Amino acid sequence: MGQSEDCCSTQLIDGNGEFNVEGLESFVKKTKLSDCGLSYAVVAIMGPQSSGKSTLLNHLFQTSFREMDAFAGRSQTTKGIWMARCVGIEPFTLAMDLEGTDGRERGEDDTTFEKQSALFALAVADIVLINMWCHDIGREQAANKPLLKTVFQVMMRLFSPRKTTLLFVIRDKTKTPIELLEPVLREDIQKIWDLVRKPEAHKNTPLSEFFNVEVVALSSYEEKENVFKKEVAELRQRFFHSISPGGLAGDRRGVVPASGFSFSSQEIWKVIKENRDLDLPAHKVMVATVRCEEIAGEMLRHLATDERWLELQKAVERGLVPGFGRKLSSILEKYFSEYDAEAIYFDEGVRKEKRLQLKSKALDFVYSAYATMLGHLRSNALDSFKISLEQSLSQGEGFASAVRDSQQSCLLVFDKGCKDAAVKQATWDASKIREKLCRDIDSHTSSAQAAKLSELTANYKKRLTQALSEPVESLFEAGGKETWPAIRTLLKRETETAVTNFLDVVTGFELDDATIDAMVQNLKDYSQSLVEKKAREESAKILIRMKDRFSTVFSHDKDSMPRVWTGKEDIRAITKDARAEALSLLSVMAAIRLDERQDKIESTLFSSLMDGTVSVASSHNRSLGTSTDPLASSSWEEVPPKDVLLTPVQCKSLWRQFKSETEYTVTQAISAQVILQIYLRISLYYLHILINGMFSFLLYRRLTSGITTGFHQLGRLC
Repeated sequence: MGQSEDCCSTQLIDGNGEFNVEGLESFVKKTKLSDCGLSYAVVAIMGPQSSGKSTLLNHLFQTSFREMDAFAGRSQTTKGIWMARCVGIEPFTLAMDLEGTDGRERGEDDTTFEKQSALFALAVADIVLINMWCHDIGREQAANKPLLKTVFQVMMRLFSPRKTTLLFVIRDKTKTPIELLEPVLREDIQKIWDLVRKPEAHKNTPLSEFFNVEVVALSSYEEKENVFKKEVAELRQRFFHSISPGGLAGDRRGVVPASGFSFSSQEIWKVIKENRDLDLPAHKVMVATVRCEEIAGEMLRHLATDERWLELQKAVERGLVPGFGRKLSSILEKYFSEYDAEAIYFDEGVRKEKRLQLKSKALDFVYSAYATMLGHLRSNALDSFKISLEQSLSQGEGFASAVRDSQQSCLLVFDKGCKDAAVKQATWDASKIREKLCRDIDSHTSSAQAAKLSELTANYKKRLTQALSEPVESLFEAGGKETWPAIRTLLKRETETAVTNFLDVVTGFELDDATIDAMVQNLKDYSQSLVEKKAREESAKILIRMKDRFSTVFSHDKDSMPRVWTGKEDIRAITKDARAEALSLLSVMAAIRLDERQDKIESTLFSSLMDGTVSVASSHNRSLGTSTDPLASSSWEEVPPKDVLLTPVQCKSLWRQFKSETEYTVTQAISAQVILQIYLRISLYYLHILINGMFSFLLYRRLTSGITTGFHQLGRLC
């Protein structure tokens, strides 16, 4: 008919009941049926074989279905089910040409395909044209009665079917007015309806609950072609806007959106072929489920390859992206809107459910980028906090105050960044990342505080070391009765100074009293331990110190001038004084005396070692197995073990060693005195001899001189 390219005539189901999936997909693509949403209608025609169904459709909708060649005889022209687009009809209308009934090619008993195709037409079509001969109206054995019976029977297999328009087209009308034919036809239809076996739930259901019945009559195409065409043209007008309220189409509540028509048709035919009852509401939900899932899947695939998304993903991996939330929201909104546009006509419940699933999957897909963005925000905020804290501390601000100000400013920046990164479609909560940031800040604060306090404590310990070490060492070297009182005074003064200054500095940390007390006590303990350590170091050198002290006192007089042993000195007394000084030093270093508790160490040492009153145990005491030596012990009375530097036994041993090693000095001094006395005696002796010798020499000289003079005089006389 010259309209083949526009109508895209396609065999939907062949004569063997095979569904032409590829043909339907091609038809949908060519005609752009999927873009129609709910704005489309389906018209099907059924009727006896060779009753002019294809001819009627071609004239009515400008389609190109194959028509019977009248000159070749009456035979089957349409096999299976064909479909085509109705040309020029708005909205988009799809026509289905069904294989004729009661054809001899299938045989009288083979009604399976007839029932299947009828059920398919009722399930799919909004308007079903029943093509029938005028002369069959009112006849008991009319050809249209088996057809109507088939229609009504299969209608019972549609669970909760939608209301379909049955348009009875009376062909080759006679002179009998349509006003008279229509009541008879309606009566025949009602009789058939009443005789059809119905399910219990529909026994009393009237025909009007299932069908809108319309009747139209057409003249004979062969005898009155022009009149026929004019009447068909008038009928054609009824198909314009057929789906509008009051239009020819019936109940549209169960219609499947155009994008799901292909899948829906396939599934309906599959159910029919399997001889199962067709639950149209459930089918509608099933089609909506499949199509909405397909649309959602397509949206997700498009999202995954979206250039804007890929660029945003790469950018956020490199660092912060200004306007991240706005950009991502725009990308997501595009695909959610496209889903809504494509799925809008499907079952609302299914559509919303699948949209929620699409939203959930899409948000899951992009969440890693959002999490990465939050990670950058947290990392940058933490770095900002660290820098701000250091700057504030370097400017002299108190630690606690600097922490508060820095934390407040960095959290404000973080919150602002989270707001900028927020995705409109998501309800993601950044609170956990914020909590982690706060934990990181607390952790850094704790470590920074610990480092600062440690540095501060170390600084004051260093000051204490400088203030105590050398003075304490000098006091120990001087070693005397005032050594420990002087050390206690020094320790107290320097410790109090350090603690006072430390408390002034540590106030900025706003620590609790217990912590401050512990730190102060730490400083006090350090200063005390420093003195104790120095005391232990000096006690280890006590023998050297004692020998040095002995040597100094023994070898120098009261004016600190070196002694010259003239023999007049009382070496025993000097030795005793020098040993007393050394013993005094030993008593000083025997124990730590940082408290003012009195002890008897000095008196015990002097009474035992200088006086020698208990140097040896008596034979009587030995026989009793006891000793009266107070130095035969490992502890001092009234001195805690922790404060003991040298035990009584060690003192006794050191004294013995000291005496042994200084005895030579005393011996040398005594020897020097003896030698000097001998020397003086020898000197006097030789002086006496010398004096006597000189007198004899002078006498000799005088004698020899007189003799020589006598000989000279005698010589002259001779």
